Amino acid sequence: MRATPTLLFFVLACSAPSAAIQDTKPDEKKEDDKKEPEKKDAASAPKSFTSSHVGTFHDKKVAYTATVSETILENDKHEPEAALWSTAYVKDGVEDPAERAVTFLWNGGPGSASLWLHMGAFGPKRVDVPSDARDDGGPPYGLLDNTGAFLDVSDIVFIDPVGTGFSHVLDKGEGKDFWGVQQDARSIARFIRQWISKANRWNSPKFIGGESYGTTRSAAVVHELEGSFDDIAINGILLISTILDFTLDSNATGNELGYVAMLPTMAATAHFHEKTGKGVELEAFVQQAREFALNDYAHALLQGESLSAAERAKVRSALARFTGLSEGYLERSNLRVRPDRFQKELLREQGLTVGRLDSRYTGKDLDAAGESPDEDPSFYGIDGAYATALNAYLRGPLKVDVPDHYKVIGGLGGPWDWELNDPFYFNVAPYIGEAMRQNSGLRVFVAAGYYDMATPFFGAEYSLNRSGVVPERVAFSYYHAGHMMYVNHEALAKLQADVHDFIVKTLAR
Repeated sequence: MRATPTLLFFVLACSAPSAAIQDTKPDEKKEDDKKEPEKKDAASAPKSFTSSHVGTFHDKKVAYTATVSETILENDKHEPEAALWSTAYVKDGVEDPAERAVTFLWNGGPGSASLWLHMGAFGPKRVDVPSDARDDGGPPYGLLDNTGAFLDVSDIVFIDPVGTGFSHVLDKGEGKDFWGVQQDARSIARFIRQWISKANRWNSPKFIGGESYGTTRSAAVVHELEGSFDDIAINGILLISTILDFTLDSNATGNELGYVAMLPTMAATAHFHEKTGKGVELEAFVQQAREFALNDYAHALLQGESLSAAERAKVRSALARFTGLSEGYLERSNLRVRPDRFQKELLREQGLTVGRLDSRYTGKDLDAAGESPDEDPSFYGIDGAYATALNAYLRGPLKVDVPDHYKVIGGLGGPWDWELNDPFYFNVAPYIGEAMRQNSGLRVFVAAGYYDMATPFFGAEYSLNRSGVVPERVAFSYYHAGHMMYVNHEALAKLQADVHDFIVKTLAR
């Protein structure tokens, strides 16, 4: 059996962030968390709550209907297995569905609901959180018109996978039917098929996308949608804070890829906190770090014990310049610094740690002498605002009346099945490569934060620079923020403009 990846993602999220948020492996959870949630029966009709709204998006006024509803997934015997909830925003008055695109979005975890992208980036309303890496504090939190959402060019459906939000297993289903890479992707693909059938949207342009583990899910979902004879062809995939090749998330002894992939993010972080790179622009410094990581650093790590003393000294000196850490610490670390150790060590003399999801954030640990941070300040700095705003929005303007608790993170109640065809190498990037080679209209957008230590941008570049992915149809965009780049106001505006531009250009082809 392949070892469970340490990245049990958020994220949020949100990587919340899922893999990005939680590093707890399924078999390390508390005993109470292993109990599968109580199943519900499907005796009543699926619930649905609709409301009418008008908003302005990219300077265009749009009248739209919001529908928060549950979709029943059935087994081969037409018995109810699960209730999957979604929030759909659909433009009113469209006569020909083929003229209107639809985008399906989700977050990560696995085990995270879709509130992060919903309330942070692409829903018609967004929660107002500090832009400068400060804690969100206590309620009330502002709920703002999200004029940068792309509702002017596409309808949007936010999906909460089974075990998140209000979505849950029903009487004829079991958690293991949904809590795995392939099982989860199949359930999302089944939902999409049902949604476009009910809404008569088979011929509409279609986009899918996610954040953090949601990018993993996106690759697996496109494989489910386009990998059979009854294909649902996709026009575009949105990958936000990407994790596709989980080899990069492992610092197991002998695996050097993770250290190489993380180095440019460490350099960006050290630059932000003014520990190194003085007088050099961030992008230039990051490019220097890329080149060092791919050449001298990778070469040194791959030599192992054969590395000469002279080359070791040279690499150690350069590594200190890029990471802001002392040569003594780097030598004691054998030139290999785990992300959690970097988070603790970079600002140790100031008594601070840096965030994992967003290394602009700093926190104070109870134990300043420890090896790793107690918590992630970039997660506890925003979680209260998002959970509160989403619940207030659902039960207020969207008129949702259900007694259930909206599960933001967790609620799976069991381990995640990470198995793919290869039990030793977990990489879903080939699914995207295959889909692009078989669908000449498929394009991919990749959003990456410079300060994201959960899903480093260099890892996304590495994953999508192989596996048969068509480079001419992949667009990368970078942000001066972290995993959830949209918590930074300038990065949010850039992300929204970039995604809007990607959708418009894809539709124009």
